[in-house]
Amino acid sequence: MADWTNALTRARAHAPFLAKALERQPELAALLEAGEIEAALDWARARFDTSSDVGVAMRRERLALACALAIGDLAGALPLARVMEELSALADRSLDRAIREAVSRRVPDAEPAGFFALALGKHGARELNYSSDIDPILLFDPETLPRRERDGPGEAAQRYAREIVQLLSTQTGEGYVFRVDLRLRPASEISPLAVSVNAALTHYESSALAWERAAFIRARAAAGDVDAARGFLDHIRPFVWRRSLDFQAIEEVRRLTERIRQDVEGPAEPGPGFDVKRGRGGIREVEFFAQTHQLIHGGRDPSLRTRSTRGALDALAAAGHIAPHAAQELGEAYDRLRTVEHRLQMVADRQTHTLPGGDALDGVAKLDGLEDGPALLDELQGITALVAAHYDALLGEEPQGPPAEPRPSVPEAITARLARWPEKLRILRSSEAQQAFAAVREDLAESLAAAPDPDRSLARWETLLERLPSAINLFRLFEARPGLLEQVSRAIALAPPLADALGRRLELLDALIDARAMDLPPAAPELAARMARVDGTAAYEDRLDRIRQVVGEERFALGMQLVEARHDPLAIAAGLARLAEAALETGAAAAIEEFEAAHGRVPGGALVILGLGRLGGGSLTHASDLDIIYLFTGDIGVESDGPRPLTASLYFNRLAARVTAALSVATAEGALYEVDTRLRPQGAQGPLAVSMESFAQYQQRDAWTWEHMALARARPVFGPKDAKAQLAETVREVLLSSRDPAKLRTDVLAMRADMAAAKPPRGPLDVKLLRGGLVDCEFLVHFLQLRDGAALDPDLGTAIAGLCEAGLLPVSFAAHHDLLTRMLVAQRLLAPDANEPPEIAQHALAAACKCVDYPALLQACSDARHGVAQSWAEIFGETLETDT
Repeated sequence: MADWTNALTRARAHAPFLAKALERQPELAALLEAGEIEAALDWARARFDTSSDVGVAMRRERLALACALAIGDLAGALPLARVMEELSALADRSLDRAIREAVSRRVPDAEPAGFFALALGKHGARELNYSSDIDPILLFDPETLPRRERDGPGEAAQRYAREIVQLLSTQTGEGYVFRVDLRLRPASEISPLAVSVNAALTHYESSALAWERAAFIRARAAAGDVDAARGFLDHIRPFVWRRSLDFQAIEEVRRLTERIRQDVEGPAEPGPGFDVKRGRGGIREVEFFAQTHQLIHGGRDPSLRTRSTRGALDALAAAGHIAPHAAQELGEAYDRLRTVEHRLQMVADRQTHTLPGGDALDGVAKLDGLEDGPALLDELQGITALVAAHYDALLGEEPQGPPAEPRPSVPEAITARLARWPEKLRILRSSEAQQAFAAVREDLAESLAAAPDPDRSLARWETLLERLPSAINLFRLFEARPGLLEQVSRAIALAPPLADALGRRLELLDALIDARAMDLPPAAPELAARMARVDGTAAYEDRLDRIRQVVGEERFALGMQLVEARHDPLAIAAGLARLAEAALETGAAAAIEEFEAAHGRVPGGALVILGLGRLGGGSLTHASDLDIIYLFTGDIGVESDGPRPLTASLYFNRLAARVTAALSVATAEGALYEVDTRLRPQGAQGPLAVSMESFAQYQQRDAWTWEHMALARARPVFGPKDAKAQLAETVREVLLSSRDPAKLRTDVLAMRADMAAAKPPRGPLDVKLLRGGLVDCEFLVHFLQLRDGAALDPDLGTAIAGLCEAGLLPVSFAAHHDLLTRMLVAQRLLAPDANEPPEIAQHALAAACKCVDYPALLQACSDARHGVAQSWAEIFGETLETDT
């Protein structure tokens, strides 16, 4: 329950500013004594209407509102968030009124078109305190700014800016409204008080500093031409929120923190003279903690782009970037430090953050409801120590522990070669890049020394670095996340495809910073929602870029999971398939929307996509392409209803080509998938998209046996729900068609013989094409499915289980297939040429496939192939040579 009497007594006894404000406003005091806080706030806001002089009116409203909020706060009736919100709303109203007044004095009745104020800092975050400055940036558009005919736009804008500052800041008999600090404007040391929009854009796009990015995290369109202000903020969003992780921000914030800590006078711990805002463990360190993480991760994760400090901490915890207990501890500390700051400012309406000494400190403590000053200091000691510990950890300034273990010795050849990097590598020429490299050089040398082939690893590192435009962020990232350097070194040493991917897109490392980096990807709909998460006005190319960004990051993370043997390769293969299905869903939807803008829709028609092969079976590797067939529903002769109508057949064939391009053409974010449509009716000679009806007729009347075998792994992956169900039923009917077992056997054996002649194994680890390998597994399974109409599931694992249960395959067949599939998935990364890899990759292959060592893996693969060959001989009566 709010204690109004106690709050008023404390205010009158220990806060001269509040005591005088209550005396000057007896009506307000009476409302507060009666506990009518909402009525008191309404009365305070209405004070603006008591004078026709805008300056006087604003000062009366400010005094009344500050007094009402303070008493409501002291009584416990208003939470901190409400107090800050009300003060920030007052600043918005006052700034807008000052702008309008300044313009109208020069150009009567003119709206402030093209002149606006951005709120930054606590004002932008709606977290203003009782006696805070406001830090707006005043901007204007010379083309639309209202002005007298003889005034140039720049001259008029500066006149308005001076008048605005005077209206708000000048101390009169009525007090002041807000002190205005314009030093956050672009290039404040040389720029005028109001800056043109074009000059500001040029600054932020070319020469702005890191602290300016941090300041714009909390920027908000506050007053004047608000629509123009929002447009400006939209324009500079890429400056604030960089698409890749920005660990260079940590170094820049570290430097800023060091300067602040050095410049702050007074004690390092709470006591008389301690600054609760800028001191160690104070308010600013909580804000910097949140903002640094936002700068690093916010470009990739829009959920982190919140202005409020508590909101940012909660969002960071929800996204897994900081621990939940850290968010709670820092949030509670922030609220308490802000409350103490308010108490300090209530005393005399001064912008102070410094703890006084003696009786004055006792007065602040008693105003807050504590017994005395020592009680307040004791509480602040614990709070600031906690904040400082979290902040020091962020900056890499961990407390000193026992002496570190001696570093292992590194061969002179490695240290000498690393020493030549600054001269050899273009990206290490700058002093800043060399400092970043020096911070991780010893760790990198150790990781290279531990590699089985240091020369090969060094060469791959150099190739990677030569492809990068800058290495500063990379090395700062490794400095901030030491474990990541070891992971990346392993990937570069073990998995050439991952090393190549990093060389093309260093930002793939971003995926490894996420707390869920080693988790398998979620279901396809959730992945599709992530891929579709772009601005509502995003161009088609931007939507395709977003798909490639998510796919690239998830594929890379899945590759790292395989290298680290974090998950079963079968689970990784399923994750890659979910990822591809989501990309197909999102890419097709974007292509259709773009296509419909020009050609409209075909009444009663829709595109349907049938996935085959590994996509249909839900089990991809890192080297898989997408086997698909494009179909469409409805009549062939119907025309679309758009500006450029097309007949249905031409419409869906062109649309299919557009979808293929959406999935396969490289963009700024790289390539996506190879799309193979050769399994369509009549192969490469036939149309790209056919009607559902003609597809069914072709499969029933004209399709070859190999086409029906391909259908055994077919699954509708895109299209309306009813159309997909209809297509699945068509496939099932085809698979259940009666067949001559003898002819089926002849066809299957002939096809396998042709494939063996045309596509020999690429190497001793090619478990797909080696006899007794995965191709033979698939031929066996599809033969039995077609012959007996049994276990008709596109997932090979499920189909094999069904065939084993029906007694058509031995129970051991499932284990053979699973081991060979694990080997294929792992081999595509760790031995992509199917030849024996280096020793360290051999160990990784064995670990991924759940074998104790590499010889055990080779033996298990040999046993599996012999097992498949035995089933082949039993079913086909034909011996396979599995020893090659």
